[in-house]
Amino acid sequence: MLIKACLNGDRSRADHRGVPVTPEELAAEGAAAVRAGAQALHVHPRGGDERESLRWDDIRAAVEAVRVSCPGVPVGVSTREEIVPELAARLRLIGEWEAGPDFASVNFHEDGAERVAELLIARGIRVEAGLFTPTAADKYLTWGGTVVRVLVEAIPGVSPGSDGVEAAQAVLGVLPTRDVLVHGEGEWAWPVLRWASAQGYDVRVGLEDMLTGPDGQPVSSNADLLGYL
Repeated sequence: MLIKACLNGDRSRADHRGVPVTPEELAAEGAAAVRAGAQALHVHPRGGDERESLRWDDIRAAVEAVRVSCPGVPVGVSTREEIVPELAARLRLIGEWEAGPDFASVNFHEDGAERVAELLIARGIRVEAGLFTPTAADKYLTWGGTVVRVLVEAIPGVSPGSDGVEAAQAVLGVLPTRDVLVHGEGEWAWPVLRWASAQGYDVRVGLEDMLTGPDGQPVSSNADLLGYL
């Protein structure tokens, strides 16, 4: 079972004081997460204003810092449309990435997901296909490109239904394989994680997905969260 640590997401220090923002903080949190059992890392690089960024200078600074602190551990980033809503601008920025991250997630419910994925592949960056809904899973299967990993993501307010495990199962029902990573966010994070682990799926854990332990215990870091697995 692969365990991936999602270190920060779109969280800020206002959400949790342990959220890493700068490249140095991401490097330190990444190293601690790897020591706690993480085998891959997912980060959301920030600009000088601490907002998520797709600018190459910001991507490079974060990825290179994490690689130094976590040699040999794959490092991935997000391409979610909320970072740069306009598709053409998002494609232009990704097209400027040079020796980019090892992988990048692409949310297939977003317009232009196929174009983002194809551009990443052309840049030598592996794709994680993020599937929030059965419709997104159908879109991904129609696209049919090569990915390093499929993410079945149960996201409250986006994925269908009022139960995270059922939301994940609805997406899984569309897919022809069990070789996927399953996770939830917010109030669905720990129930989905428990279920996915019991089923033998790859999982992810970190401050992007949850801010407390499984029973509401306070935590100070991503490594603390990994300690509950």
